[in-house]
This record gives sequence, C-alpha cells and structure tokens, in this order.
Amino acid sequence: MIRTSAPYISGVIFSGGEPASQKDALVSLAESAKGLDLAVGIQTSGLFLDTIETLIQRRLVDKIAIDYKTRWEEPGVWEPECALLRVEYQKNIRKSIEICKNAVHEGILSEFEVVVTMFHENEKYIKKISDETNDVSLVLQQGEHKVPMMPDNVVNMTEYIARKQNLKQLYTPMTLAEIQKIAEKLKRDVRIRTREAGEITHKRRFIL
Repeated sequence: MIRTSAPYISGVIFSGGEPASQKDALVSLAESAKGLDLAVGIQTSGLFLDTIETLIQRRLVDKIAIDYKTRWEEPGVWEPECALLRVEYQKNIRKSIEICKNAVHEGILSEFEVVVTMFHENEKYIKKISDETNDVSLVLQQGEHKVPMMPDNVVNMTEYIARKQNLKQLYTPMTLAEIQKIAEKLKRDVRIRTREAGEITHKRRFIL
C-alpha cells in the first residue's frame, strides 16, 4: 500500500493500537518508507521506549507523537492488581519523552509532541501532565468514548441500538470551550484539536 501510494503522498504515519509494540515490523516498514523518500511519523503511547530509541538512532522517524494515557483511557492498567504495569508505563513514558526531547535538541528528530486525549473524567490529570512536559509541544485532543461493538449473542437489536444511543448521550465529547477553559489553567501555549474546529493554537494570557 505504501509503495503504490508513494507517488501521491509525502509521508506515512504509523498509529494503532500500538505500533511500537511490533518493533521489527515497524522498523522494517519505516525503512521501506524511507527508501521511497517518504517522511515517517509514529503515534505511540510511549510504553515501548526501545522501539522509539531504535527508530531515532537509525534516523527512521521524522515526527513522534506520544499519546499520554490517563486513567480513563486505560482502566485495566490502573486497577490495583496492575500496579506493576502502571509503574512501568509511567517510568517508560517519562524516559520516552526525554529520548525524544534530546533527539530534537540534537537535530535528529524534526518534530515531537505530547498529546492528551480530553475527557471530562481525566481533567484532573492534565495539569500534572502539562507540568511534566512544560518544554514540549502539548496538544489537547477532543476525545470520543468508544461504544462497545455489538456482541455476537445480541438477540434484541432494538434494545442494543437504544443502549448504544444512551451511552453516546451519557458520554458526550468535551466542547472546544470546555477544553479552552482547561487550557487557560495551564498558563502555557497549547494546541487544541476538535472535530468541529480542527486544530487551533491557544495562546496563554499574560496578566500584568
């Protein structure tokens, strides 16, 4: 697909799921894309720092977007029995961010950003993440709750559709105004992405 599309595109972005969990495959695909003179970007949770480091060291990636996961997005990781996995993620994402920052400073990574997908339920994590990444480009991205796919054992389709609609109404995406209100509290420039407005830059206000 990349090869046949190459005459019409300037780059390829690998996302997921989690592309960095398949290190060998991702490295191979990135090499192929680079061989076609295409830019390469990856969107990753930051957990698999060895993959990130390899791509950077071999100059196979031009842009990295680390999607900083919060409790609402990964509920399983945050359960008490998953404490070790939670600690590993928090340790690895901090190391991944540091690796990317150094690569930008050294001129071997063109672009780097940290993305936080915004939900009403994870607002309390935003300030902490912002403080951890105060010298990195930060993106606040409008989130949309995933409604579970229809299970195989559904008998009453009408009931399933009604339940799905109720879930959508219960978990409505944050509005641009709501995200901007949170951005104001961060006292820094951020970029905001929503379906309605696309991407905008939110400049912090200076109070004299």
